Amino acid sequence: MATAQANPAPQEGEAADAPKRKGGKKLLLIALPVLLLAGGGGAAFFLGLIPGLGKAPPAAEGAPAAPDRRPVFVTLPEITANLNAPGRRAAFIRVKSQIEVQGAADAAALQAAMPRVVDLFTTYLRELRPEDLRGSAGTHRLREELIARANVAAAPARVSDVLFTEILVQ
Repeated sequence: MATAQANPAPQEGEAADAPKRKGGKKLLLIALPVLLLAGGGGAAFFLGLIPGLGKAPPAAEGAPAAPDRRPVFVTLPEITANLNAPGRRAAFIRVKSQIEVQGAADAAALQAAMPRVVDLFTTYLRELRPEDLRGSAGTHRLREELIARANVAAAPARVSDVLFTEILVQ
């Protein structure tokens, strides 16, 4: 009845397709490891895992050296100020601190502006109430405000941090 064959004879164009499919597996077996190695090498480079790559060449003898950006700590004089306390009883704060800057040039600029820094710190401390300084959150807010004021006073030097050596509230 039906005389159609299940597998008809290949035509001219169909016979050429069969060998190309076998070559695709070989290409995949070669290309996949190459792509994996290239991707892993690129990731290692961008993550800085390959030592020696990405470093700047040493400076020539006549070229100016890069500025030293190591942290420098400048000690502030002890500051004692009365707090804005309600009532008849006076409250005082005594702060000993150090200011962290990046490099000797910023440290010199901060030393030159030290009277302005102490004035801004003292003025700010006099406006605080004793309850403003309670707990670690109060100390953190105090640090952030002093950093902002030190950056204003010592500009163009950049203050990285204010480190408290001692804080006493009475």
